[in-house]
Amino acid sequence: MLTIQVEKNGDLSVVKCSGRVVRGQEVHALRTAVIAEKQSRIIVLDLTEVQSLDAGGLNTLVSLHTWAVGRGVQFKLANPSPFVYQMLRRTQLDRVLDISTFHRALFFLSGSNCDRVNYALSA
Repeated sequence: MLTIQVEKNGDLSVVKCSGRVVRGQEVHALRTAVIAEKQSRIIVLDLTEVQSLDAGGLNTLVSLHTWAVGRGVQFKLANPSPFVYQMLRRTQLDRVLDISTFHRALFFLSGSNCDRVNYALSA
């Protein structure tokens, strides 16, 4: 199961994920949620509560990064769980994707007027 919550603040969208980012409906839901934020200048993908990530999830992160670069959108991964971080390191995607702790990403998260959108997907 993957749950996605989107918080918007001006040109910033934070996409919070909880659960599994795996091939199938989960990666489709993630891709849809991120692309829906195409009007944002900065999209932060909060991976704090992601317990599982497979090759389909890794491929989705790369494709979202490519999508964002092509549109001049900053795409950042924030606070990946230890498992997700190890997957990114083993595949050397930590050298390609912009990854930071959530504390570093807080610079982009300043402001208190956020609109929230919730998505839930069960598998």
